[in-house]
Amino acid sequence: MTSEIADAFDAVSEGYSADRVVADPELNSRFVVACHQRGLQDSAGDLNRTLLNLRKTGGLAGRARSRRTHFPEEDDYRFAAEIAARFLERRDRVSLDAIICNPDEAAEFDLVAQRIAPGYSPLQYRWAALNLRKSRHLEPEILGRVAPPVRVINISVRDIVPDELPLSQGLYLFFAAQQLLYVGEAENLRKRLKKHLQHSDNQGLARWIWEFGTESLHLEIQVLEAQTKVHVRKALELELIRSRQPVFNIKR
Repeated sequence: MTSEIADAFDAVSEGYSADRVVADPELNSRFVVACHQRGLQDSAGDLNRTLLNLRKTGGLAGRARSRRTHFPEEDDYRFAAEIAARFLERRDRVSLDAIICNPDEAAEFDLVAQRIAPGYSPLQYRWAALNLRKSRHLEPEILGRVAPPVRVINISVRDIVPDELPLSQGLYLFFAAQQLLYVGEAENLRKRLKKHLQHSDNQGLARWIWEFGTESLHLEIQVLEAQTKVHVRKALELELIRSRQPVFNIKR
């Protein structure tokens, strides 16, 4: 199987890396077709994972890579890619590789990133996430894996119906297109979030909402198990603050 994967990669890569072939929807579609033409009947996700594993184990060594991937506007949507990757990692408990390799997960990743910073291609969002990982900006949040949420919601604040917010305990993250603004925890998410939206008791967030409104404001909600202890919830909040450096928590 690995020889057929390598042959299919050689046939379509156009001098790009294996990461680019997996992340690029057009190249990836051609790669999957080339694999099937060589008798492989595995799913696109399995074929992509095999290609990346082959690259990691040196199975593609010696092949000249004459073309690099670089997008000069990456600063404009890098944060959106980070939020999208973290959201799916936390919700589905999967790695970035699993997201990029699986067409359904990758398509949802694109939609989340596009909602936060519209106007860019799926390849650009995916490549930004891969670059974040290479630069160690997507390091695992270990405590979040030990006490994972039971539900994760990513929503534009303008689409929120306050009385439909969860009554459960959990964590929440307010963010704009290019920065994380505030991370908090609550015993009752609906009560706490309504207070933020009416007039936040965090002065920095309140001032931001007053100045910019809620049109470009987004919210991630992480609902925790009902039996989660208060000290665990607060520890999860602290991990998010340390890991992601939200503007108004750090200033506080």
